[in-house]
Formats: sequence, structure tokens, C-alpha cells
Amino acid sequence: MTARTIESIVEDLRAIGVRRADTLMVHASMRSLGPIEGGALGLIEALDRAVGTDGTLLMTLGADDPWSWVNEHDLTVDERLAALADATPFETASTAADPDVGVLAEVFRTALGSVVNDHPEGRFGARGHRAHAMVDNPPWDDYYGPGSPLERLVQSQGKVLRLGASLDTVTLLHYAEFLCDMPDKRRVTRHRHIAAPDGPVVRTVNCLDDSDGIVAGANDLEDYFITITRAALAAGLATVGRVGAATAELFDAGQLVDFAADWMTANLA
Repeated sequence: MTARTIESIVEDLRAIGVRRADTLMVHASMRSLGPIEGGALGLIEALDRAVGTDGTLLMTLGADDPWSWVNEHDLTVDERLAALADATPFETASTAADPDVGVLAEVFRTALGSVVNDHPEGRFGARGHRAHAMVDNPPWDDYYGPGSPLERLVQSQGKVLRLGASLDTVTLLHYAEFLCDMPDKRRVTRHRHIAAPDGPVVRTVNCLDDSDGIVAGANDLEDYFITITRAALAAGLATVGRVGAATAELFDAGQLVDFAADWMTANLA
């Protein structure tokens, strides 16, 4: 298959509704997009061109964490601390993006001009005009909630661009979990070994359960993020087209969050 030129990808992005000065959160599958001139860096260049110098790109990065099992098992605090004693500490400049997020995340993180925040769980990268405003100083606890890059995306009249990505990858829906009207949302406490000025330390992170769902049994049949994204597409909330070889969908972030919060209130309570 012949690689698509960067300029042709820019044209595809324009056709689906990406505009100059947009604030755009991107989820992409490089495999679905097919060959692009310059690979993942070529896609980033195309996205940069599409939003222009007044635009901003946002991505969730996560962090590669071989010790995530410590927080996934029913261990006491002392057992967690002991297990993490030899763990390599998280350090935002050197710790790779979570491999589960996809190839593009690590390329985005290390690309010249990207800004990355210093959070082992709610780790985002941004590029462009408002990069620092989007990702700097996220809340330590509830890092997807009020004050988070996700809330900032909505407040900036941002958009969510999906480029062939799986239906369960819309990180913005975690913000809707904070907004939906339901009692006793499930929470978790995690322990992370992180770099600090005086040497590595273990810190706790408290948040809504963004791994197994905010209510018990919510994912027994299907990940509700998949259900919500599919329902939002069926409701016509996205502009749908092609970018490269991938099906692409462009959502208004505020509309999507409102839709998702209403769905969660009606179906998860």
C-alpha cells in the first residue's frame, strides 16, 4: 500500500471538520490509518498543520507500569509498600507512555514541542498554542475530574477526534463519570512509586475507579464506554468520514460529555 502524504491527511482532516485554532483530543490507531509519510511523526505533523499555530492537540499518555499488579491485588498498605520498594520510580521525562494507549502516544510524548504533565495516573501530553494551559498542574486525586485536562478540554469548546481507534478508548468519558447523578460511586486508592527531589517516594492516589467502573458489575456484559460511544454515534453526535484508511469520527467534547453523563445517570444508577 502506498503511503499517504502528510498533505493528503491534512485534507482528510479538513474534510471531516477539523479547523484552524481547534483544541483537539486525539485517539488514533496507526494500523487502521495505514501507511503515512513519516509514520506516527507524519501524523502528528498533519494534525499540527490542521489546527495551525493557534490550535492545540491533546492526548492521554498514561505511563508504562510493570508494577501495576500491586494496585490490582487485594494487598494491605504494608504489602504494597514492600512490593514497590524495588520498583523503578515514575519520572515524567523518562517513563514511557502506557503501551496499551497505542504507538502514537509515545511518539507524541517524545516529539519536539510536546508538553507532558507530571502525574503517574492522569498523564497527558499537549502541543500547540494552549499546551501548558491544558495539561499543567493537574489535580493529584480525581485527576480526570474537576480541574483536569478533560474538564479544560470541555471548557475550551474542544473536540474529540477518533482515527480508527477502539470504541473503549474515549478517555473524556471518565469526566462524565464525575458529572453523572448517582450515589456511592466506586472509588480506589492506588500507590505509586515516583521520583521526588529528595529521592523516590510512594504516594497514594485516590480517584473514581477508572479501571473496573464506578459501579459494581457495570462491565459484566460490555464495557459501558463502548456502549456509550456506540450510542453517541447512533444519535448523530459525530461527523464521520475517512482519514487515511481509517474511519474517523469528530465529536464536540461538551456534547459528548453531556450525553455520556445522562446515559450513566439513566443506566448505571
